Order: sequence, then structure tokens, then C-alpha cells
Amino acid sequence: MFKRTILAATAAIAITGYAHANNHQADIVDTAVAAGNFETLVAAVEAAGLVDTLKGEGPFTVFAPTDEAFAALPDGTVESLLQPENRDQLISILTYHVVPGAVMSGDLEDGMMAATVEGSEVTFSLADGAMVDGANIVQADIEASNGVIHVIDAVIMPGE
Repeated sequence: MFKRTILAATAAIAITGYAHANNHQADIVDTAVAAGNFETLVAAVEAAGLVDTLKGEGPFTVFAPTDEAFAALPDGTVESLLQPENRDQLISILTYHVVPGAVMSGDLEDGMMAATVEGSEVTFSLADGAMVDGANIVQADIEASNGVIHVIDAVIMPGE
């Protein structure tokens, strides 16, 4: 089970709080937009044409890299991926961050694997804190109307 800090709990409340003010829960995309630290991810989802999919019924589990995670990629990577001619590669990377169904942190086990929408599997490690394919899960279980978001500190790539 994940150890949660007061900071993580406070951030989760801040991310989802606005939706509850209107007596409804936001979907994955609207939750990411409201958080403010997923601007690159949201731009990539828009460029890939996946907004309607991630606003769909789901449920989905999204491992959401922060803007800092995207900034850590080699120079020019994000800009290149956002070009129309690289749309298929962008879709592959983004759908590798999505698992069908709602996978909560309490469901994870060390060494567990899960099939992604992209078609490959991600592997979870709990030995040094919760990780997915080597990326730290820095905030877990942000519930949305159509699934759950787990914030990660790196962009994970299929085939690595």
C-alpha cells in the first residue's frame, strides 16, 4: 500500500475539489486541465486526437507525467512528437500511459504487469516506493468520473 503524505493528500483535494463544488466529478481530461501541472500532457492528448476518448465512459487508469517529466526528455522531443507527421508515435506513447479499467493503488502488487491501451504491458514495482516502468508514482488515486489518475515523475516509453 502506498504511504501518503499530507502534501499529496492536499494536492489531491486541490485537483478534484472544483468538480465536487458543482456536485459532480470531472472526467480525466478536465481533472488534468484543472490541476495545472499537466499542460504538456493535455497538449499532447489534443494533438493526438485522444481528448474524446479520455472523456469517454471508461473506466481508464492514466499514469500522468507532469510538465516537469516532459521537460526532462531530450531537447526537441516534445516539439517533434507534437508535429502532425509524428502523430502515430505520439498516440503510441500516450496510450502506453493508459490501462483499461480503474486500477487503484491498493490493487498494485510488486512485479504485477498490466496491459496498456497501446498493447504492451507496464510493470509495477513496490520495492522502493510505487513505480510503473521505472517512473515514480508521486501521487496516487486521483479519482475522476471515468477512471483514476496516478501522477508519475517521468514519461514512460513502450518497448523500453
